[in-house]
Amino acid sequence: MFLLCGAGLIPSAAKAQAKVVIDDEAPNGIVMVTLDKAGDEIVRIMNESQFRYIHDPQAPRFLLMDKKGKFALGIGGYVRATAEYDFGGIVDNIDFIPADIPNSSKVKNQFQMDARTSTIFLKLVGHTKLLGDFVVYTAGNFRGGDKAFQLRNAYMSFLNFTVGYTYGGFMDLAALPSTIDYQGPNGASFYRATQLAYTYKGLKNWRFHASIEVPSVDGTTNDQLTVAQQRMPDFTAYAQYGWGTNSHLRVGGLVRSMTYTSTLSDKASDVTGWGVQASTSFNLSKKWEIFGQATYGKGIGQYLNDISNLNVDIVPDPEKEGKMQALPMLGWFAGAQYNICPKVFVSGTYSMSRLYSENGYPNDQPSSYRYGQYLVANVFWNVTPNMQVGAEYLRGWRTDFSNSTHHANRMNLLVQYSF
Repeated sequence: MFLLCGAGLIPSAAKAQAKVVIDDEAPNGIVMVTLDKAGDEIVRIMNESQFRYIHDPQAPRFLLMDKKGKFALGIGGYVRATAEYDFGGIVDNIDFIPADIPNSSKVKNQFQMDARTSTIFLKLVGHTKLLGDFVVYTAGNFRGGDKAFQLRNAYMSFLNFTVGYTYGGFMDLAALPSTIDYQGPNGASFYRATQLAYTYKGLKNWRFHASIEVPSVDGTTNDQLTVAQQRMPDFTAYAQYGWGTNSHLRVGGLVRSMTYTSTLSDKASDVTGWGVQASTSFNLSKKWEIFGQATYGKGIGQYLNDISNLNVDIVPDPEKEGKMQALPMLGWFAGAQYNICPKVFVSGTYSMSRLYSENGYPNDQPSSYRYGQYLVANVFWNVTPNMQVGAEYLRGWRTDFSNSTHHANRMNLLVQYSF
Protein backbone atom coordinates (compact mmCIF):
# COMPACT_ATOMS: atom_id res chain seq x y z
CA MET A 1 0.00 0.00 0.00
CA PHE A 2 2.94 2.31 0.76
CA LEU A 3 4.29 1.71 -2.75
CA LEU A 4 0.88 2.40 -4.31
CA CYS A 5 0.52 5.68 -2.42
CA GLY A 6 4.14 6.63 -3.01
CA ALA A 7 3.59 6.26 -6.74
CA GLY A 8 1.54 9.45 -6.53
CA LEU A 9 4.80 11.39 -5.92
CA ILE A 10 6.10 10.48 -9.38
CA PRO A 11 4.84 12.76 -12.15
CA SER A 12 2.51 10.84 -14.43
CA ALA A 13 3.33 10.37 -18.09
CA ALA A 14 0.23 12.29 -19.03
CA LYS A 15 1.32 15.35 -17.01
CA ALA A 16 4.91 15.16 -18.24
CA GLN A 17 3.93 15.33 -21.90
CA ALA A 18 4.07 18.67 -23.69
CA LYS A 19 0.79 20.37 -24.43
CA VAL A 20 -0.57 19.36 -27.82
CA VAL A 21 -1.88 21.99 -30.23
CA ILE A 22 -2.81 21.24 -33.83
CA ASP A 23 -3.54 24.54 -35.57
CA ASP A 24 -5.23 25.49 -38.81
CA GLU A 25 -4.34 28.65 -40.73
CA ALA A 26 -7.90 29.31 -41.94
CA PRO A 27 -9.46 32.24 -40.02
CA ASN A 28 -12.55 30.18 -39.18
CA GLY A 29 -10.72 26.91 -38.66
CA ILE A 30 -10.53 24.75 -35.57
CA VAL A 31 -7.71 23.78 -33.27
CA MET A 32 -7.18 20.58 -31.31
CA VAL A 33 -5.90 21.14 -27.79
CA THR A 34 -5.45 19.24 -24.57
CA LEU A 35 -7.92 20.16 -21.84
CA ASP A 36 -5.33 22.11 -19.83
CA LYS A 37 -4.63 24.29 -22.89
CA ALA A 38 -8.27 25.33 -23.28
CA GLY A 39 -9.46 28.70 -22.05
CA ASP A 40 -10.56 29.17 -18.45
CA GLU A 41 -14.22 29.54 -19.47
CA ILE A 42 -14.26 26.27 -21.40
CA VAL A 43 -12.48 24.38 -18.61
CA ARG A 44 -14.91 25.78 -16.02
CA ILE A 45 -18.01 24.73 -17.98
CA MET A 46 -16.53 21.32 -18.77
CA ASN A 47 -15.72 20.63 -15.11
CA GLU A 48 -18.94 22.05 -13.64
CA SER A 49 -21.05 19.89 -15.96
CA GLN A 50 -19.34 16.65 -14.86
CA PHE A 51 -21.44 14.27 -12.73
CA ARG A 52 -20.03 12.97 -9.42
CA TYR A 53 -20.68 9.34 -10.30
CA ILE A 54 -18.04 6.65 -10.69
CA HIS A 55 -19.59 5.14 -13.83
CA ASP A 56 -19.86 8.48 -15.61
CA PRO A 57 -16.86 9.30 -17.89
CA GLN A 58 -14.27 11.87 -16.90
CA ALA A 59 -13.83 15.12 -18.79
CA PRO A 60 -12.23 14.36 -22.19
CA ARG A 61 -8.48 14.68 -22.62
CA PHE A 62 -8.64 16.33 -26.06
CA LEU A 63 -10.91 19.07 -27.38
CA LEU A 64 -11.74 20.52 -30.78
CA MET A 65 -12.12 24.29 -30.36
CA ASP A 66 -13.00 27.20 -32.58
CA LYS A 67 -10.20 29.75 -32.83
CA LYS A 68 -12.05 32.25 -30.63
CA GLY A 69 -12.13 29.73 -27.82
CA LYS A 70 -15.91 30.04 -27.32
CA PHE A 71 -16.92 26.49 -28.29
CA ALA A 72 -15.27 23.15 -27.61
CA LEU A 73 -16.18 19.59 -28.61
CA GLY A 74 -14.79 16.82 -26.46
CA ILE A 75 -14.66 13.17 -27.51
CA GLY A 76 -13.99 10.69 -24.76
CA GLY A 77 -15.05 7.69 -22.74
CA TYR A 78 -13.48 4.62 -21.25
CA VAL A 79 -12.76 0.97 -21.95
CA ARG A 80 -13.89 -1.08 -18.96
CA ALA A 81 -13.36 -4.79 -18.35
CA THR A 82 -14.53 -6.76 -15.31
CA ALA A 83 -14.11 -10.35 -14.17
CA GLU A 84 -16.76 -11.80 -11.83
CA TYR A 85 -16.87 -15.01 -9.84
CA ASP A 86 -19.94 -16.13 -7.83
CA PHE A 87 -19.59 -18.70 -5.05
CA GLY A 88 -21.84 -20.10 -2.34
CA GLY A 89 -24.82 -19.14 -4.50
CA ILE A 90 -25.19 -17.17 -7.74
CA VAL A 91 -27.00 -14.12 -9.09
CA ASP A 92 -28.64 -14.83 -12.44
CA ASN A 93 -27.42 -11.54 -13.94
CA ILE A 94 -24.21 -9.84 -15.02
CA ASP A 95 -25.05 -7.20 -12.38
CA PHE A 96 -25.33 -8.13 -8.70
CA ILE A 97 -29.10 -7.90 -8.19
CA PRO A 98 -30.41 -9.71 -5.06
CA ALA A 99 -33.88 -9.97 -6.67
CA ASP A 100 -32.27 -12.24 -9.30
CA ILE A 101 -30.92 -14.77 -6.78
CA PRO A 102 -32.72 -18.00 -7.79
CA ASN A 103 -35.19 -19.59 -5.37
CA SER A 104 -33.50 -22.89 -6.07
CA SER A 105 -30.46 -23.72 -8.18
CA LYS A 106 -28.07 -26.64 -8.36
CA VAL A 107 -25.37 -24.27 -9.63
CA LYS A 108 -23.50 -22.58 -6.77
CA ASN A 109 -20.54 -21.14 -8.68
CA GLN A 110 -20.35 -18.93 -11.75
CA PHE A 111 -17.64 -17.14 -13.75
CA GLN A 112 -18.35 -14.15 -16.00
CA MET A 113 -16.47 -11.38 -17.79
CA ASP A 114 -17.91 -8.19 -19.19
CA ALA A 115 -16.68 -5.28 -21.33
CA ARG A 116 -20.09 -4.03 -22.49
CA THR A 117 -20.18 -1.10 -20.10
CA SER A 118 -17.31 0.52 -22.03
CA THR A 119 -18.59 3.99 -22.88
CA ILE A 120 -18.02 6.65 -25.52
CA PHE A 121 -19.36 10.21 -25.51
CA LEU A 122 -19.45 13.53 -27.38
CA LYS A 123 -19.67 16.72 -25.35
CA LEU A 124 -20.05 20.22 -26.78
CA VAL A 125 -19.69 23.14 -24.34
CA GLY A 126 -19.65 26.90 -24.78
CA HIS A 127 -21.00 30.23 -23.63
CA THR A 128 -23.13 32.77 -25.51
CA LYS A 129 -25.08 35.86 -24.47
CA LEU A 130 -28.37 34.23 -25.48
CA LEU A 131 -27.90 30.76 -23.95
CA GLY A 132 -25.34 31.43 -21.21
CA ASP A 133 -23.34 28.30 -20.34
CA PHE A 134 -24.56 25.46 -22.50
CA VAL A 135 -23.80 21.76 -22.83
CA VAL A 136 -24.83 19.30 -25.55
CA TYR A 137 -24.02 15.73 -24.52
CA THR A 138 -24.59 12.25 -25.86
CA ALA A 139 -23.14 8.98 -24.56
CA GLY A 140 -23.69 5.27 -24.88
CA ASN A 141 -22.31 1.85 -24.04
CA PHE A 142 -22.77 -1.65 -25.43
CA ARG A 143 -25.41 -3.00 -23.04
CA GLY A 144 -27.99 -3.46 -25.81
CA GLY A 145 -29.05 -6.89 -27.03
CA ASP A 146 -26.21 -8.92 -28.54
CA LYS A 147 -23.75 -6.27 -27.35
CA ALA A 148 -25.38 -3.59 -29.51
CA PHE A 149 -24.72 0.08 -28.84
CA GLN A 150 -27.20 1.49 -26.29
CA LEU A 151 -28.00 5.14 -25.62
CA ARG A 152 -27.21 6.29 -22.05
CA ASN A 153 -27.54 10.06 -22.32
CA ALA A 154 -28.66 12.52 -24.99
CA TYR A 155 -29.48 15.98 -23.68
CA MET A 156 -28.83 19.70 -23.98
CA SER A 157 -28.51 22.11 -21.07
CA PHE A 158 -28.76 25.93 -21.20
CA LEU A 159 -30.04 28.75 -18.97
CA ASN A 160 -30.38 26.13 -16.18
CA PHE A 161 -32.83 24.09 -18.31
CA THR A 162 -32.12 20.49 -19.31
CA VAL A 163 -33.96 18.88 -22.22
CA GLY A 164 -33.44 15.30 -23.40
CA TYR A 165 -32.67 11.85 -22.06
CA THR A 166 -30.55 11.70 -18.91
CA TYR A 167 -30.52 10.89 -15.19
CA GLY A 168 -33.88 11.49 -13.50
CA GLY A 169 -34.73 14.02 -10.81
CA PHE A 170 -35.80 11.40 -8.24
CA MET A 171 -32.25 10.26 -7.50
CA ASP A 172 -28.94 11.65 -6.27
CA LEU A 173 -25.85 10.68 -8.25
CA ALA A 174 -23.48 12.42 -5.83
CA ALA A 175 -24.69 10.26 -2.93
CA LEU A 176 -24.09 6.93 -4.69
CA PRO A 177 -21.11 4.84 -3.57
CA SER A 178 -18.22 3.76 -5.75
CA THR A 179 -18.75 0.16 -6.88
CA ILE A 180 -17.37 -2.07 -9.58
CA ASP A 181 -20.84 -3.62 -9.75
CA TYR A 182 -22.54 -1.55 -12.46
CA GLN A 183 -26.01 -1.76 -10.88
CA GLY A 184 -24.98 -0.50 -7.46
CA PRO A 185 -26.87 -0.82 -4.14
CA ASN A 186 -30.21 -2.59 -4.45
CA GLY A 187 -32.00 0.04 -2.34
CA ALA A 188 -30.73 3.00 -4.36
CA SER A 189 -32.97 4.93 -6.72
CA PHE A 190 -31.42 5.00 -10.19
CA TYR A 191 -32.98 5.56 -13.60
CA ARG A 192 -32.86 7.67 -16.77
CA ALA A 193 -35.79 9.43 -18.42
CA THR A 194 -36.58 11.80 -21.26
CA GLN A 195 -37.40 15.04 -19.49
CA LEU A 196 -37.67 18.79 -19.26
CA ALA A 197 -35.99 20.01 -16.08
CA TYR A 198 -35.10 23.33 -14.49
CA THR A 199 -32.54 23.95 -11.74
CA TYR A 200 -32.51 27.19 -9.75
CA LYS A 201 -29.10 28.15 -8.32
CA GLY A 202 -29.76 31.76 -7.29
CA LEU A 203 -29.41 31.27 -3.51
CA LYS A 204 -26.03 30.71 -1.90
CA ASN A 205 -25.48 27.05 -0.95
CA TRP A 206 -28.99 26.14 -2.16
CA ARG A 207 -30.21 24.38 -5.29
CA PHE A 208 -33.83 23.77 -6.31
CA HIS A 209 -34.85 21.43 -9.11
CA ALA A 210 -38.11 20.44 -10.80
CA SER A 211 -38.78 18.21 -13.80
CA ILE A 212 -41.48 16.61 -15.91
CA GLU A 213 -40.44 13.18 -17.15
CA VAL A 214 -41.74 10.62 -19.61
CA PRO A 215 -43.25 7.83 -17.49
CA SER A 216 -42.33 4.16 -17.68
CA VAL A 217 -44.81 1.85 -15.96
CA ASP A 218 -44.34 -1.89 -15.44
CA GLY A 219 -47.11 -3.83 -13.79
CA THR A 220 -48.35 -7.30 -12.99
CA THR A 221 -51.57 -7.96 -14.90
CA ASN A 222 -54.13 -10.72 -15.48
CA ASP A 223 -56.83 -11.57 -18.03
CA GLN A 224 -58.91 -8.59 -16.91
CA LEU A 225 -56.22 -5.95 -16.49
CA THR A 226 -53.71 -4.31 -18.85
CA VAL A 227 -51.17 -1.52 -18.38
CA ALA A 228 -52.21 1.15 -20.89
CA GLN A 229 -50.54 4.05 -22.68
CA GLN A 230 -49.72 6.67 -20.08
CA ARG A 231 -51.64 9.97 -20.07
CA MET A 232 -49.57 12.03 -17.61
CA PRO A 233 -45.85 12.71 -17.10
CA ASP A 234 -44.08 12.00 -13.83
CA PHE A 235 -43.33 15.10 -11.73
CA THR A 236 -40.21 15.34 -9.57
CA ALA A 237 -38.69 18.08 -7.39
CA TYR A 238 -35.93 18.45 -4.83
CA ALA A 239 -34.22 21.02 -2.62
CA GLN A 240 -30.53 20.68 -1.83
CA TYR A 241 -28.26 22.46 0.63
CA GLY A 242 -24.53 22.21 0.09
CA TRP A 243 -21.49 23.14 2.15
CA GLY A 244 -17.77 22.66 1.88
CA THR A 245 -16.28 21.12 -1.23
CA ASN A 246 -18.44 18.03 -1.77
CA SER A 247 -20.98 17.95 1.08
CA HIS A 248 -24.73 18.24 0.63
CA LEU A 249 -28.15 17.26 1.95
CA ARG A 250 -31.06 16.72 -0.45
CA VAL A 251 -34.78 16.16 0.08
CA GLY A 252 -36.98 15.30 -2.90
CA GLY A 253 -40.32 13.95 -4.02
CA LEU A 254 -42.16 12.33 -6.92
CA VAL A 255 -45.80 12.17 -8.03
CA ARG A 256 -47.03 9.99 -10.89
CA SER A 257 -50.32 8.82 -12.37
CA MET A 258 -50.32 5.27 -13.78
CA THR A 259 -52.98 4.36 -16.34
CA TYR A 260 -54.50 0.91 -16.88
CA THR A 261 -57.55 -0.61 -18.57
CA SER A 262 -59.97 -3.30 -17.40
CA THR A 263 -62.31 -5.56 -19.35
CA LEU A 264 -64.97 -4.69 -16.74
CA SER A 265 -64.91 -0.98 -17.60
CA ASP A 266 -65.40 1.07 -20.75
CA LYS A 267 -62.78 3.64 -19.79
CA ALA A 268 -59.19 3.81 -18.64
CA SER A 269 -58.45 4.20 -14.94
CA ASP A 270 -55.52 5.62 -12.99
CA VAL A 271 -53.56 4.80 -9.84
CA THR A 272 -51.55 7.54 -8.13
CA GLY A 273 -47.98 6.79 -7.15
CA TRP A 274 -45.79 8.95 -4.96
CA GLY A 275 -42.40 8.89 -3.29
CA VAL A 276 -40.24 10.86 -0.87
CA GLN A 277 -36.48 10.74 -0.61
CA ALA A 278 -33.62 12.06 1.51
CA SER A 279 -29.95 11.70 0.63
CA THR A 280 -26.59 13.06 1.70
CA SER A 281 -22.87 12.92 1.14
CA PHE A 282 -20.45 14.74 3.43
CA ASN A 283 -16.81 14.80 4.46
CA LEU A 284 -16.01 13.98 8.09
CA SER A 285 -12.38 14.82 7.41
CA LYS A 286 -9.92 14.86 4.53
CA LYS A 287 -9.86 11.07 4.72
CA TRP A 288 -13.46 10.07 5.49
CA GLU A 289 -16.63 10.54 3.43
CA ILE A 290 -20.11 9.40 4.56
CA PHE A 291 -23.03 8.89 2.18
CA GLY A 292 -26.54 7.47 2.19
CA GLN A 293 -30.09 7.63 0.86
CA ALA A 294 -33.57 6.58 1.97
CA THR A 295 -36.62 6.32 -0.33
CA TYR A 296 -40.21 5.41 0.51
CA GLY A 297 -43.43 5.53 -1.50
CA LYS A 298 -46.16 3.73 -3.40
CA GLY A 299 -45.90 2.61 -7.00
CA ILE A 300 -42.25 3.65 -7.42
CA GLY A 301 -40.79 0.25 -8.27
CA GLN A 302 -39.47 1.63 -11.56
CA TYR A 303 -37.00 3.79 -9.64
CA LEU A 304 -35.53 1.34 -7.09
CA ASN A 305 -32.71 -0.89 -8.33
CA ASP A 306 -33.90 -4.25 -6.97
CA ILE A 307 -37.65 -3.71 -7.24
CA SER A 308 -37.44 -2.37 -10.81
CA ASN A 309 -36.97 -6.00 -11.91
CA LEU A 310 -40.30 -7.19 -10.40
CA ASN A 311 -43.01 -5.43 -12.49
CA VAL A 312 -44.79 -4.04 -9.42
CA ASP A 313 -45.43 -0.37 -10.22
CA ILE A 314 -49.11 -1.34 -10.28
CA VAL A 315 -50.63 -4.74 -9.42
CA PRO A 316 -54.14 -6.25 -9.16
CA ASP A 317 -56.21 -5.38 -6.09
CA PRO A 318 -57.64 -8.71 -4.78
CA GLU A 319 -60.36 -6.87 -2.85
CA LYS A 320 -61.64 -4.91 -5.88
CA GLU A 321 -62.33 -6.87 -9.04
CA GLY A 322 -61.07 -5.14 -12.16
CA LYS A 323 -59.00 -2.64 -10.17
CA MET A 324 -55.25 -2.13 -9.73
CA GLN A 325 -53.30 -0.72 -6.80
CA ALA A 326 -49.90 0.69 -5.93
CA LEU A 327 -47.87 -1.21 -3.32
CA PRO A 328 -45.77 0.45 -0.60
CA MET A 329 -42.01 0.00 -1.01
CA LEU A 330 -38.79 1.09 0.66
CA GLY A 331 -35.16 1.37 -0.37
CA TRP A 332 -32.12 2.67 1.47
CA PHE A 333 -28.34 2.45 1.70
CA ALA A 334 -25.56 3.84 3.88
CA GLY A 335 -21.80 3.67 3.55
CA ALA A 336 -18.41 5.26 4.01
CA GLN A 337 -15.27 5.85 1.97
CA TYR A 338 -11.74 6.17 3.35
CA ASN A 339 -9.10 7.84 1.19
CA ILE A 340 -5.84 6.12 2.09
CA CYS A 341 -3.90 8.49 -0.16
CA PRO A 342 -4.68 10.53 -3.30
CA LYS A 343 -4.46 7.43 -5.48
CA VAL A 344 -6.04 4.71 -3.29
CA PHE A 345 -9.36 4.52 -1.47
CA VAL A 346 -11.55 1.86 0.12
CA SER A 347 -15.30 1.90 0.69
CA GLY A 348 -18.13 -0.18 2.11
CA THR A 349 -21.92 0.04 1.77
CA TYR A 350 -24.95 -1.81 3.13
CA SER A 351 -28.30 -1.56 1.35
CA MET A 352 -31.83 -2.95 1.59
CA SER A 353 -34.99 -2.80 -0.51
CA ARG A 354 -38.39 -4.01 0.65
CA LEU A 355 -41.78 -4.61 -0.95
CA TYR A 356 -44.83 -4.46 1.32
CA SER A 357 -48.07 -6.35 0.81
CA GLU A 358 -51.40 -4.56 0.60
CA ASN A 359 -54.91 -6.05 0.50
CA GLY A 360 -53.33 -9.52 0.59
CA TYR A 361 -51.11 -8.98 -2.47
CA PRO A 362 -48.47 -10.41 -2.90
CA ASN A 363 -48.55 -11.90 0.60
CA ASP A 364 -50.64 -14.76 -0.79
CA GLN A 365 -47.78 -15.70 -3.15
CA PRO A 366 -45.12 -17.29 -0.90
CA SER A 367 -42.39 -17.36 -3.56
CA SER A 368 -42.69 -13.61 -4.28
CA TYR A 369 -39.86 -11.25 -3.39
CA ARG A 370 -40.28 -9.56 -0.02
CA TYR A 371 -36.93 -7.90 0.61
CA GLY A 372 -33.33 -8.01 -0.50
CA GLN A 373 -30.03 -7.09 1.15
CA TYR A 374 -26.79 -5.96 -0.47
CA LEU A 375 -23.35 -5.66 1.12
CA VAL A 376 -20.28 -4.42 -0.77
CA ALA A 377 -16.66 -3.69 0.17
CA ASN A 378 -14.00 -2.64 -2.31
CA VAL A 379 -10.66 -0.99 -2.98
CA PHE A 380 -9.73 1.23 -5.94
CA TRP A 381 -6.29 2.31 -7.16
CA ASN A 382 -5.94 5.15 -9.65
CA VAL A 383 -2.74 3.90 -11.25
CA THR A 384 -2.53 6.99 -13.50
CA PRO A 385 -4.95 9.89 -14.03
CA ASN A 386 -6.59 7.77 -16.73
CA MET A 387 -6.21 4.17 -15.52
CA GLN A 388 -8.07 2.63 -12.60
CA VAL A 389 -8.04 -0.90 -11.17
CA GLY A 390 -10.12 -2.32 -8.35
CA ALA A 391 -11.24 -5.37 -6.42
CA GLU A 392 -14.61 -5.94 -4.74
CA TYR A 393 -16.54 -8.38 -2.58
CA LEU A 394 -20.36 -8.54 -2.66
CA ARG A 395 -22.89 -10.52 -0.66
CA GLY A 396 -26.61 -10.54 -1.35
CA TRP A 397 -29.70 -12.04 0.28
CA ARG A 398 -33.18 -12.50 -1.15
CA THR A 399 -36.07 -13.21 1.24
CA ASP A 400 -39.52 -14.15 -0.05
CA PHE A 401 -42.93 -13.79 1.59
CA SER A 402 -42.57 -17.39 2.76
CA ASN A 403 -39.53 -16.14 4.79
CA SER A 404 -37.33 -18.42 2.70
CA THR A 405 -33.91 -16.78 2.24
CA HIS A 406 -31.30 -17.42 -0.45
CA HIS A 407 -27.91 -15.79 -0.76
CA ALA A 408 -24.99 -15.31 -3.14
CA ASN A 409 -21.39 -14.08 -3.01
CA ARG A 410 -19.36 -12.43 -5.77
CA MET A 411 -15.78 -11.25 -6.28
CA ASN A 412 -15.22 -8.53 -8.88
CA LEU A 413 -12.01 -7.33 -10.52
CA LEU A 414 -11.80 -4.17 -12.64
CA VAL A 415 -9.46 -2.60 -15.17
CA GLN A 416 -10.57 0.68 -16.74
CA TYR A 417 -8.81 3.18 -18.99
CA SER A 418 -10.34 6.60 -19.74
CA PHE A 419 -9.61 8.63 -22.85
